[in-house]
Amino acid sequence: MRTSDRRALISRILAGLGLLGIVGALPWLSQRDPALSVLRARYSELEPTPEAIAAVRAELGLEGGPVAISARWWEGVLHGDLGTSWVSGAPVGPGVWHAVGVSATLTVLALLVSFLVAAALVAPVLRAIARDRPVRGSGPVGVAMTALPEFLLASGLLVIVAVHLQWLPPYGWTGFGSAVLPALALGIPGGGLFGRLLGDALAGSSRETWVQVWCLSGAPRRVVLAAVLRRALASVVDQVGLIFIGVLGGAVAVEQVFAIPGLGRYLLGAANSQDLPALQAGVLAMAAAAVVIGVAASATRLWLLGGPLPAGAVSPPPERPHGDRLAQWTFGVGCALLALLLVLGLPRDPFEIVHERLAAPSWELPFGADASGRDLLARVAHGALGTLVPALGIVVAAVAVGLVLAFVPNAVRGPIEVANATPPIIAGVIIAALFGPTVGGAAVAVLWVSWPPLASHAVALVEEAKAMPHVKWLPLAGVRPFEVMVRHVVPVVAPALARHGMLRLPGVALALASLGFLGLGAQPPAPEWGRLLAEGIDYVERAPWTTAAPAVALILISVIAVAAASLQGSNFRWPLAPRRAATSAAPVAPREPEPADAP
Repeated sequence: MRTSDRRALISRILAGLGLLGIVGALPWLSQRDPALSVLRARYSELEPTPEAIAAVRAELGLEGGPVAISARWWEGVLHGDLGTSWVSGAPVGPGVWHAVGVSATLTVLALLVSFLVAAALVAPVLRAIARDRPVRGSGPVGVAMTALPEFLLASGLLVIVAVHLQWLPPYGWTGFGSAVLPALALGIPGGGLFGRLLGDALAGSSRETWVQVWCLSGAPRRVVLAAVLRRALASVVDQVGLIFIGVLGGAVAVEQVFAIPGLGRYLLGAANSQDLPALQAGVLAMAAAAVVIGVAASATRLWLLGGPLPAGAVSPPPERPHGDRLAQWTFGVGCALLALLLVLGLPRDPFEIVHERLAAPSWELPFGADASGRDLLARVAHGALGTLVPALGIVVAAVAVGLVLAFVPNAVRGPIEVANATPPIIAGVIIAALFGPTVGGAAVAVLWVSWPPLASHAVALVEEAKAMPHVKWLPLAGVRPFEVMVRHVVPVVAPALARHGMLRLPGVALALASLGFLGLGAQPPAPEWGRLLAEGIDYVERAPWTTAAPAVALILISVIAVAAASLQGSNFRWPLAPRRAATSAAPVAPREPEPADAP
């Protein structure tokens, strides 16, 4: 085994052990005294005296440091004991397994929806390859489906299909009918992304040289089609695994919207009540599911490739052409509409209560008023700042972290893989349980899942910069390694990495909004987009504009995020910018794969 491979393996092992230790030590990590919460929940008649709190701490096993607490919990897990609920005093295991069963059923139905959606998107691409016609990928339909975050789609289906049309049950878990809308809310975005990735991979694989050779040699088209499909699946199966993990994270919001007693809602309830043993068991179940998905994805990739191959044996399929004027126009128009919203709404007061409650939209109130009589246009516009400004800070921090860690690539392989397998909502649930629901906690949760793609891209950029001829000669000229990095590598890497980070800004904002929708981010009366949608959904029958205003803003930022992902890694120009001559075009940095965990 090479030294670099050995270091990467050690990094993965240490990252896995660190994750297990953190899960076991969650009670110790909490910045809010769990004993006080348990005392109020179980013994409300007792005064919270120091003696009473100390007795509760001893009863809960909170004595000792993080290593002792983690070791005791893992010892119980290895013996089949997941602990006792701090709130109810009942064993955690039966509740977790019931929630896992509900979520597993919902996930299977959602994956079925995802495969049907992906098949519908990929079918035209396969037909074009079979008929030897130009292939253009999944098209705008896949983009539209990818632009629908789970919590927003779930809210829309609840309002339109369940409340207004009354076709299906709005809440609960009483039969197949109650599973249809949640499965659609979870499956459509994942299926749109899967179909989009696979369609683009098919378009690229169909242009490889071996396909032309096979066709010229007289191979049947069905044989060529099957080989192209297998080649494309091998290149995206790892991303498909991340999509499935994203479905698990999206289930938290969907189960909360439809009041489904699954694992996601179980986790959210445990975090809100600070029932850390229940949270530990739920996180362990989520982590086990992520490991199973990751192993299945890796095994599937090996099977598709016919076994393990040396590095570089399979070249990536050719990239689809990036001259996508539609994506450029979509991105530009979306940013222009967002700027118009800010110009019209920022001069207004988002906190002043001077209007009639739930006032309908008018010339004075273009978006209407909320349940407290506040101007919704003002709140949506100021909510843009409340969402986008923290998102900008997260992007800057993620770029800085990625740039620093790019110089120790083997040491960060494990943390990158662990963070990639963590949906932002799950990270938000854990941090809210430890530190309380705040904007800062939500920002930390989103940062945790935002830096790995930037770090991976930075590693590729650093390797490319260090391979440039003049950089390779600098050490021979007596230039110190630190000076080489600071003066010759970082100036080349930083601009491309910063552009990548800015293209991720809308997606980061959407992740923050999803946490705000669940009550894990900004708290009232802060005008944050996800919080506004959550506040208005209770009045949707009487005043649908209370949800329509923040929903339109979220759809706008979703469209911008998907358009930015389409432009990511391409030589992006604004739609009206003049074309540059081909001879003057700067070299394009290696393309970063599109994120599979986009909110």
